Amino acid sequence: MAEEPKEQWLNYLALTTVILAVCATLSTFRGAGYSTRSVLSQTQAANQWSYYQSKSIKGYLYENQKESMELELKKNKAKLPKVLLDEYEKKIAGYSQKLKRYDEEKAVISQEAKKLESVRDEAQKHSQTFGLAVIFLQIAILLSSIAALLKKKYVWILGMSAGGVGIFFFVDGFLLFF
Repeated sequence: MAEEPKEQWLNYLALTTVILAVCATLSTFRGAGYSTRSVLSQTQAANQWSYYQSKSIKGYLYENQKESMELELKKNKAKLPKVLLDEYEKKIAGYSQKLKRYDEEKAVISQEAKKLESVRDEAQKHSQTFGLAVIFLQIAILLSSIAALLKKKYVWILGMSAGGVGIFFFVDGFLLFF
């Protein structure tokens, strides 16, 4: 019994399907990596903002204490001995220094949190683009499989069109040019 001659385009179909499958696998891998980076950066940014909030609360407590002491000092300035006046002023100056330190620390913490948020945003862009690549590459693989089963070249060409879009997003996932 003679074997039916194999159509040449079926070899290309097999090769392109393998290439699409490799790109889909790499897109999934890279997308998951960026997704993980996004989640970790968000968690770290949230931790920084919590730290910022704790510094704000501590600063608020020192500010209240400082204002309370300043009012107490104004109210009783004439009645208090010099030693106690000096003690009040020393405490108020100490609170002022702590407030200044907390403000400086909050600025550094805020800057770090914003940097982590920008890392998160960048990772999300990459992850979303790789996600689109996976969708189109999966569609292309599906259409190529159908084309191989039915031996319909036009289905394979349709699949390659979807694959082209998938490969575009795959490359864009690395470079973010789109």
